[in-house]
Amino acid sequence: MSGGATISPARNSVLLLPAVAVLVGLFIGPMVYFFIVSFFKVSLFKIVPTVNLGNYLKVLGDYAVPIAFTMAISFLIATITTVLAFFVAHLIWTRGPRFSGFLLGATLLTLFGGYLVKIYAWRTILGRDGIVNNTLVGLGAVREPIEALLYSPFAVVLVLISYLLPFAILPLYGALRSIEMKTIEAARDLGASPWGAVRDAVLPRCVPALVTAFALCFLVTAGDYVTPRMVGGTQTMMMGNFIESQFGLRMNVPLGAAMTYLVITVSVAVIAAVWFLLKAVLRSK
Repeated sequence: MSGGATISPARNSVLLLPAVAVLVGLFIGPMVYFFIVSFFKVSLFKIVPTVNLGNYLKVLGDYAVPIAFTMAISFLIATITTVLAFFVAHLIWTRGPRFSGFLLGATLLTLFGGYLVKIYAWRTILGRDGIVNNTLVGLGAVREPIEALLYSPFAVVLVLISYLLPFAILPLYGALRSIEMKTIEAARDLGASPWGAVRDAVLPRCVPALVTAFALCFLVTAGDYVTPRMVGGTQTMMMGNFIESQFGLRMNVPLGAAMTYLVITVSVAVIAAVWFLLKAVLRSK
């Protein structure tokens, strides 16, 4: 009788069935359905299965500017969040077991609380009668409250960075934990500066985590419609708002699906470009 129990391939396949069912039913199935529907059209609020490229041509013609704006602000938010997350993760990694545990716990603590609660908190902080404006007026820095703090692209960037930062820190910290401190010490012994040691010995081994953090922040921002509506106002209409309108108010599922797939395609292209650029830059160091 063998000391360890073995699982037959057939039983192993059976154990995977629930996960496969969830993956197919909740992710692959809906994606395939909406991809097919994106080539149909709507007549009197009913989907007509007539295959054509009209929806994609309409999106490219009428929504090119919102797509470009969405990609630009998503790139900005993802870049800033990833850079900040790396510095925070590096701080947690280098502070020793006692302080790193406290800092990591504080990071995880920020994940508690609903997304809408955080948005309303920022609305309170940035509003006309919020903490920031009251402080600036009280100090005499401005005469009137700054209206641009809320319902502006600035507010969208700030809120999404604060929301996404903990999610970006976790994969970067996991990647840093796999690097031995001896690597940094060896680089410093060879004459590298503190930044040089990080650049040459740490960053090349964190490329997958950096791209993961960037992709997470980019995709969440590109598909978000709640934050632009709550703190962005009419000045910050992103593709998520237009997609939500097609599925909700306009009942035009094929056009909304075409918008979705164009946003996904452009987003994947941007993330792939960042991946190759990051690898090329760090390889050249």
